[in-house]
Amino acid sequence: MNDADTSTADQSATAEVEGQPAFKRVMLKISGEALMGDQGFGLHPPTVERIAREVKTVHDMGTEICMVIGGGNIFRGLQGSAQGMERTTADYMGMLATVMNALAMQAALEGIGVYTRVISAIPMDQVCEPYIRRRAVRHLEKKRVCIFAAGTGNPYFTTDTAATLRANEMACEAIFKGTKVDGVYDKDPAKFPDAKRYERISYDDVLQQHLGVMDASAIALARDNNLPIIVFSLDEPGGFRGILAGEGTSTTVHS
Repeated sequence: MNDADTSTADQSATAEVEGQPAFKRVMLKISGEALMGDQGFGLHPPTVERIAREVKTVHDMGTEICMVIGGGNIFRGLQGSAQGMERTTADYMGMLATVMNALAMQAALEGIGVYTRVISAIPMDQVCEPYIRRRAVRHLEKKRVCIFAAGTGNPYFTTDTAATLRANEMACEAIFKGTKVDGVYDKDPAKFPDAKRYERISYDDVLQQHLGVMDASAIALARDNNLPIIVFSLDEPGGFRGILAGEGTSTTVHS
């Protein structure tokens, strides 16, 4: 067991003794594609409901949860820009896609009894709340899940950067990046059987090796604020709760 595993296990053991969760407040970042299921586009309601149940198991532990969901299952700004659309317009369209995904996740969470607020960086009061930091913190203190939508509200910034920004503003203790693989690898494990998984890796190594955990702006922001990023498989049943409990397989990105 390496230092990262030991740290996580120690946190879990302490939490178990004191009757408290290992982390008091976390950010869960998932891609829009995670909501597609086996479809090639859009939302797959059973998949959305499965992820919502994963979130509920952690919420029931007493952990306060923030979420940021990408919009790539509906529209991806960079792809629109690459096809000739003006970049700023394409990015705003991508932000609107994240609001749609956030509303779908809110419906799934509230359908299983988890109070949830969608908070948008772009004001749209008839659909969701505008972003006001103190109000969002109060929602978390009341044990509501907060889903931050519309990115940072600015073009040229990804939802990875938005997740890191909101995690810092909300004083989250870690970012949990849910992906299709169980950690960070030195190369694509789907293409290379000999790909090596890192147990832990530094922010600088992620940037230097272009490992694609998150975009460079998000990694740099996490590094500057010493905010650990824990990469795990969202496809593993019980994976989110297991990693919080110090179990399962993951990679920790930290200083």
